[in-house]
Amino acid sequence: MMNSSKIDLETIGWDLFFEENFSPYQIQGLVPGRITQVQRKSCIALTEMGKIEAKVSGKFRFDNFEKGSYPVVGDWVGIKKEFKDDKGIIQAVLPRRSKFSRKVAGRVTEEQIIVANVDIVWIVSGLDNDFNIQRIERYLTLASESGSKPVVILNKSDLCDDPDGKIEQVKRITTSTPIHSLSAEFNQGLDTLNRYLGKGKTIALLGSSGVGKSTIINRLLGMDRQKVGPVRESDSQGRHITTYREMIMLPNGGMIVDNPGMREIQLWSGGDGLNDVFKDIEEIAQHCRFRDCVHKSEPGCAVKDALDKGELDPRRYEHYLKLRKEIEFLSIKQNEMVRSTEKAKWKNIAKYGKAMRKLKTGKD
Repeated sequence: MMNSSKIDLETIGWDLFFEENFSPYQIQGLVPGRITQVQRKSCIALTEMGKIEAKVSGKFRFDNFEKGSYPVVGDWVGIKKEFKDDKGIIQAVLPRRSKFSRKVAGRVTEEQIIVANVDIVWIVSGLDNDFNIQRIERYLTLASESGSKPVVILNKSDLCDDPDGKIEQVKRITTSTPIHSLSAEFNQGLDTLNRYLGKGKTIALLGSSGVGKSTIINRLLGMDRQKVGPVRESDSQGRHITTYREMIMLPNGGMIVDNPGMREIQLWSGGDGLNDVFKDIEEIAQHCRFRDCVHKSEPGCAVKDALDKGELDPRRYEHYLKLRKEIEFLSIKQNEMVRSTEKAKWKNIAKYGKAMRKLKTGKD
């Protein structure tokens, strides 16, 4: 039996954007709900009447061939409510205002939407041995592409002799992203995060295992709701204590999403995100002799010139080229996948049409 306490939808992120997109489904008698958890065969959703378990309808499965169309944590959906046993059927997913995506782990070229309709992404890094500028750059690229506002949180300041030095390193790679240093373990500096919280706001925490995402959430909730675990001293890596994605209501309104630590942070798209995060290099590149300069060995390359003069960090330059190459390769694979998916889709439609004709005529 689910929790039947009534919920103010505006508190959990409902606004005019979703209301306008929901109007066709309201006519059909559906009710709006927000997905807080995705399980193997069903989802947990919050509705005005409380928390319910909901499954995707057969029609939805038939109409939506791609996995990216299915509900993810943070989605607003249209639900046909079954009043007995607090259950429902998901018949529609509303358009997403933002989505945080990555390529699925491994060799398969497929989008994994991690969370949707998030206002702010807290990119959490430890100030211990976990600290890694290139990982932060990668997260910033993903966040910039998502449509959410990124904020960098440097946790475990109690384990760092020079937190200000680490902050300066992050400032050198982003001029527009807020950066906060804190110690969730000792409840120091968390007051600075209150400015991002509030009714209707949705925040997602992203970072490696062991950086303290669950501890931060526990402090904001005022109780030990999320499990926390030890980390290895050698590399500050933790075990996956958070094993599933979950959206949690905060006491003063708003929602926060705890995510399992991600071993692989592969980009899904990122052209605009890369331009935002590496704006300094992109501005220098405007002065290259050739428009299609790839900043390696071309004559008149302003980026290489800046590198030779010591005006550009070699590490940052190499990481920029690596991410750019990754995005270009991914774009080729995505185009191949689109063609393959479209071919399979029409093959299934033809197969279905043939079966219907056979049923009508009674002939092979």
